[in-house]
Amino acid sequence: MLKPLVSIVMGSDSDLDIMKGAADVLEELGIAYEAVIISAHRTPEDARDYSKGAETRGVKVIIAGAGGAAHLPGVIAAYTLLPVIGVPIKTPTLKGVDSLYSIVQMPSGIPVGTMAIDGAKNAGIFAAEILSLGSSEIADKLSQYRSVMAGQVSEKSKRLVEKGFEEYKK
Repeated sequence: MLKPLVSIVMGSDSDLDIMKGAADVLEELGIAYEAVIISAHRTPEDARDYSKGAETRGVKVIIAGAGGAAHLPGVIAAYTLLPVIGVPIKTPTLKGVDSLYSIVQMPSGIPVGTMAIDGAKNAGIFAAEILSLGSSEIADKLSQYRSVMAGQVSEKSKRLVEKGFEEYKK
């Protein structure tokens, strides 16, 4: 089994459905990853130990998703020099704005790259882009990924032009 290059960390199993978006992209691009549940508040020692050990496990980028107070990405960033990508998770009370503010408002000196609310798929793509700086193989796969997306958009546009709005929606 390959050493994971990306770590996907989430604060709760309720985040699994969202964070799977990052895993799906990494799998599609053939990038090894690990995934764990760690709470910045309920298991702070685990968060510290996991973060400090990530680099020795071969991890190059960490994606951390959290909702509500959403301190997990910042706590992880405080314990590692690896790039940390934060994914704010939508919450029922404040629709994820609370999560977004908690992640995006990091103090100077401890940055966390922040995606959109529930933006785990883009986090996976961004992690791959970071890794592509040192891997022409990953860069080639990303280029192919983008070409496929462009082709899909072109096909949809062609279908819309041919069928019009009502037929397209069916």
